[in-house]
Amino acid sequence: MDKYRLFGAETSPYSMKVRSFLRYKKVEFDWVARNSATEPEFNVHAQVPTVPLLVSPENVSSQDSSAILARLDLAHPQPPAQPEDPGLAGLSLLFEDYADEWVNKIMFHYRWTNSPDRENAAERVLEQLLAGRKAKDKAAALQKVIDSMTGRLPLVGAGGDNGKALEASFQRLITLLDAHLKEHLCLFGGHPCFADFALAAQLGQMLSDPTPGERIRDEAPFVAAWCEFMDAPTAGAPWASLEDLKPTLLPLLKDEFAVAYMPWAKSNAEGTARRRKLTSVDLKDGKFEQTTQRYAGTSFKAIRKEITKSKPKNALKGIFAASGVSEYL
Repeated sequence: MDKYRLFGAETSPYSMKVRSFLRYKKVEFDWVARNSATEPEFNVHAQVPTVPLLVSPENVSSQDSSAILARLDLAHPQPPAQPEDPGLAGLSLLFEDYADEWVNKIMFHYRWTNSPDRENAAERVLEQLLAGRKAKDKAAALQKVIDSMTGRLPLVGAGGDNGKALEASFQRLITLLDAHLKEHLCLFGGHPCFADFALAAQLGQMLSDPTPGERIRDEAPFVAAWCEFMDAPTAGAPWASLEDLKPTLLPLLKDEFAVAYMPWAKSNAEGTARRRKLTSVDLKDGKFEQTTQRYAGTSFKAIRKEITKSKPKNALKGIFAASGVSEYL
């Protein structure tokens, strides 16, 4: 095999995250839609039944999107995908985790708790799985997809009583991010970084769903344009300075991270360490409760360690303190 093979689905934000990163790095790869026809090959390489699955030219496979980006960046350092400043690089990892672990809940919530969003998504999932074949009983097949995905809502932490907090978080995110992207091509200036690939992948999925997609296009046009750019991004201007980023980055950290994702992430990490089955935390918009997510807990612990190790400059420490984020780091 002389190039990478990426098994994925266009309804999977993590697949889109890896695909856009490969495009950015100009790495040759084959996109392999996971479906009934490609399932035998997928099963040869997969350790878990989820996408993405990236198989390298050396026949080494990986399924964790964050680990995939880190390994690809080492193997293909140009164009750069992380800020040179170690503090900003740590902040990028924090944004990536926010997207993967928190914004994914928002995406899942809108996609599978609302109508017509769930029917729309089920159509796309079924079309992908059947690979051009017709279902014997399409209505039953669609309902099976919906039942399967809605059954996962409690595990993801979406739907139910958590809906209020997630929908409030979505509104803050698109409002504050739109203000930031009005001034900057990407999160940290003219280059996309790990944070951009992760966050744009989740919001790009929401753009494809009726309810959140309409709101993003109507209320956050710069977010919509950025998501389209991030499908196959290119490097632009240099990284911005922290001083240039601060006016619009600080509100995002203060009014969104510090009141939603960070309290949940810290509580979930503590639940992981203490082997609790359930994590419950009081957020600004009400109580948030779900099954403890052990991978997310371990990931957040590693990111806190990485940020501490990077010894962020005083300016970044100041933003962390002013936003209230430092309380959770």
